[in-house]
Amino acid sequence: MATYKIYKLHFTSPLHIADRHADSSNSLKTIQSDTLYAALMSCLAKTGTTIPDDGDLGFTVSSMFPYYQRGKDGKPVYFLPMPMQARMAELTDVSVAKKVKKIRWVDAELYAKVLSGESFFDGTDKYYSYIQESYLSETALPEDGEGSREFVKSEVSQRVTLQSRTGEEDAKPYYVDKIIFRYDSGLYFLAEGNTGLLEKALHVLAVEGIGTDRNVGFGFFDYSADCLTLELPKDANHQIALSLLIPESKEQLSELLSSKEVAYDFTRRGGWITTYPYTSLRKDVIYGFTPGSVFAIPQQQTGMLIGKMVNLKPKIGDLTPNHAIWRNGKSIMLPIKLK
Repeated sequence: MATYKIYKLHFTSPLHIADRHADSSNSLKTIQSDTLYAALMSCLAKTGTTIPDDGDLGFTVSSMFPYYQRGKDGKPVYFLPMPMQARMAELTDVSVAKKVKKIRWVDAELYAKVLSGESFFDGTDKYYSYIQESYLSETALPEDGEGSREFVKSEVSQRVTLQSRTGEEDAKPYYVDKIIFRYDSGLYFLAEGNTGLLEKALHVLAVEGIGTDRNVGFGFFDYSADCLTLELPKDANHQIALSLLIPESKEQLSELLSSKEVAYDFTRRGGWITTYPYTSLRKDVIYGFTPGSVFAIPQQQTGMLIGKMVNLKPKIGDLTPNHAIWRNGKSIMLPIKLK
């Protein structure tokens, strides 16, 4: 058994998370660990806290995952990413293949079975009834008026940009995708290490908001701490990432990919610099593996925390920023057994 400290974010306003295309009509529904870490680091800097030269604040966070909760006093159901390898299980009932393919999240109560390598869809009907759109859970998620059980909802609304202060010129409409959390649900993340600085930063972040469109009231939240206990397999032969992962070296990358059973996805990280006077400049670009990716366990690996910090400060002569721009690629890993 392993117990992790977690932080629950209950959003008091809509949330918009821009993707790398910066298209306001489309919002992501989760926040990656490196984005969260960068936001926390920025909040600490604003409080006058000295940021270490290597960017390491003494803690590591997972990416944000959804939790379902019905009522403020209801028991939360925490979801974790479906291991990518698990989606490739052989199905004897082809009629449910599409339903199984849509699963992205597994509740923590079932996660021990996932990590132990138990096959959910082996011809029995037991677990088919647990499939609720993108969630696999023993808890029955309520349906809305449209028959959907998704409690993290996307709502697109129209807004207008005026071309002058007087509003006399033609207005240009545009669309914003708002993420709404039904009931008392929200996002949460796991944390390891010294959480003192994390909580100091999180207190500021709750007031400043997270995501984009904060200037129009998006991304504000309340938060609380909790614990999540998971039963981990003792005979694991692989591991799953819960954070965005940037391997420490080419050698480590080679070992992580050394098994035929690995399954992964990766994403491009970069974007605009947000500190004045460098806001017209872009960061350097790097790719990281996304949560849910499954890897081999290198022989020399001693713990379930791997990855590295990367400085994405661009070098452009006199315009080069005078500070580091850290991207955290350290990941919390969980052991998993693949048959």
